Amino acid sequence: MLNQTSQGPLVSVIIPAYNAAGFIGDTLNSVFAQTYSNYEVILVNDGSPDTDELEKVIEPFRDRLIYLEQENKGPSAARNNAIRKARGELVAFLDSDDNWLPDYLAEQIGLIEGEPRFDMVYSDAWLFGDSPLAGRRFMECAPSVGPVTFESLLLYQTSVITSGTVVRRQAVIDAGLFDERFIRCEDFDLWIRLAHRGARIGFQEQVLARHRAHGASLAANEIAMVESQIEVLKKAKQTLSLSEAEHKLIDRQLENCAAQIDLEQGKRYFIAGDYQQAVQALERANTFNPSLKLKVVICLLQRAPGVLHFLHERRKGVSGRSSASV
Repeated sequence: MLNQTSQGPLVSVIIPAYNAAGFIGDTLNSVFAQTYSNYEVILVNDGSPDTDELEKVIEPFRDRLIYLEQENKGPSAARNNAIRKARGELVAFLDSDDNWLPDYLAEQIGLIEGEPRFDMVYSDAWLFGDSPLAGRRFMECAPSVGPVTFESLLLYQTSVITSGTVVRRQAVIDAGLFDERFIRCEDFDLWIRLAHRGARIGFQEQVLARHRAHGASLAANEIAMVESQIEVLKKAKQTLSLSEAEHKLIDRQLENCAAQIDLEQGKRYFIAGDYQQAVQALERANTFNPSLKLKVVICLLQRAPGVLHFLHERRKGVSGRSSASV
């Protein structure tokens, strides 16, 4: 059972901040509006260029949070800094542009200390902000199905949103904390290491958070995100004690990632009008998971690229009118 009677807080809320002045007020308001109260808040200024404005925004909250400053080292280093100083048995991760619904901590703590007891839990979140996905649930776009295991995480059958995560602090420390070399997919790297160590991970489909999607986020560059996934997978092959089946699974996922990059590059070549390069990239993508739709696209690119370009522009126009009418 969790130590609810200890003198210190049970939960340490950890928020890394970089160029966050425009969002951090809403984020902190959502934390201090929680129905659960036994927590501390650790905000880490990761060498942010908007420090003056950031400190003005957080001034009304300063007596209710621990404010740490460090030179810019990335989100992993910022979170690790806070984890080392945290007093809570649990750590709750929250990105500086996301926020929680009022019952977030109460519901997550209820799940983590229920039966079975979990080492880590995560919830669903509403997507909002500058994105076509705004208004949808995270698990609509990245479902979690079945038990959370090393294999299910690698296969994307279970997908974790960092701002919906509560985890036992000691479990994170024992797993080696966040890898500070990564500025993208650092969370995915930690989750698979936790799972490989046997951590019990659970989730609830209840929407308890709000995740902002916008062009400035680290996740916005799709190719860079997949390239980071490749680095995480290669690291797992090199550092984890894997079975033959797990080695094969990672190799398969590396092929999958390469195909995703080829698919995205093919789209970019097409939009740029470089149809020959587009065909080559899409053909490589199609060898991994053959698709009739993609085969048709490749055929049109080879024989009638102008027709495909016309259809693409028409579809963009329809999508734009639909969005404008919402």
